[in-house]
Amino acid sequence: MTEKVRFRSVVGPELAGAIDLPDGEIRGWGIFVHGFTLGKDSPAASRVSKQLAREGIGMLRFDNLGIGDSDGDWGDGSFTVKVQDTLRAAAMMAERGTPADLLVGHSWGGAAALAAAAEMTGVRALATIGAPVEPSHVERQYDAVMDRVLSEGSHEWFVGGRTLVLKRAFVEDVRRAQLRDRIRELSLPLLVLHSPTDQTVSIDNAGEIFREARHPRSFVSLEGADHLLTARGQAQRAAHIISAWADQYIPRPRPGGKTSPTPKSSLG
Repeated sequence: MTEKVRFRSVVGPELAGAIDLPDGEIRGWGIFVHGFTLGKDSPAASRVSKQLAREGIGMLRFDNLGIGDSDGDWGDGSFTVKVQDTLRAAAMMAERGTPADLLVGHSWGGAAALAAAAEMTGVRALATIGAPVEPSHVERQYDAVMDRVLSEGSHEWFVGGRTLVLKRAFVEDVRRAQLRDRIRELSLPLLVLHSPTDQTVSIDNAGEIFREARHPRSFVSLEGADHLLTARGQAQRAAHIISAWADQYIPRPRPGGKTSPTPKSSLG
C-alpha cells in the first residue's frame, strides 16, 4: 500500500510524496532522498523504498521542486533547498505520527542526506547509495551550458528527456556547498553502498566518504550494479542490505502494531 502526501517546500510550492506502508509488523519509518534530476518514482527510489516497506520499514519518497508531481520550478531549487526540503519531509513525517528512524539518499540525494542528517532530530541511521563526496560533482552534468548560465543568469538545459532551466543561483549554491565537515561531524551510524563499476559517480567517492566519517561506519560494494540501480534485482538487494544493517539501530516493534497511522498531513 502507498499513501500519497503533500507538504510545502521551504521556498513555497507543494511537494508530492508517497509513503510505502509496511504490510506487516512496523519496524520503523524512513525517508528516501532521490538523485539530481530523478524523482520519487525512479527505479532506485521506488524499488528500494518498496522493498524496505516489505521488510517492515515504511518509507517516504518525494519529488523535489519542479520534478514529477511536485509544484514549482526546478530552477528555483538548489543543493541548500534540497537539504532544507529533506528536513521539511522529516517534519511532516513526525507530524503524522511516524517520525523517521532511517534516512536513505541516492546519488546527489545521498550528499543531501549527509548534509541534512546533522540537522535532523530523531533519525537513528543513515545510508547512502552511489553518493558523491562533494555536491559540486554534479557540475559535470551541466558543464556544457555552465558558461551561458553564469554569463546570462539562466539557460535551458536538456536532460533526461526534458528541458530544465538552470539558473546562476543554483550553480553558485552548489559551488558553495561543503560536505566534508558535515561528514566528519556526523554522529549517526553510516552505511555507504557503492558499485565498483559506477560510471556516473566513481567508487573513489565512497572511499572518501567512509574515511571522513566516524565509527560506527560500514561499507558494502554493490558489485554488478549500475548507478541508477536499474539492473534486475539490484535495488532490492540494496534494500535488503540496508534493512539488515539498520536492524541494530531501529528499535522494534514501533507503535502502530500491524497498521499504519491514518492521518495525512499538508505541512504549510
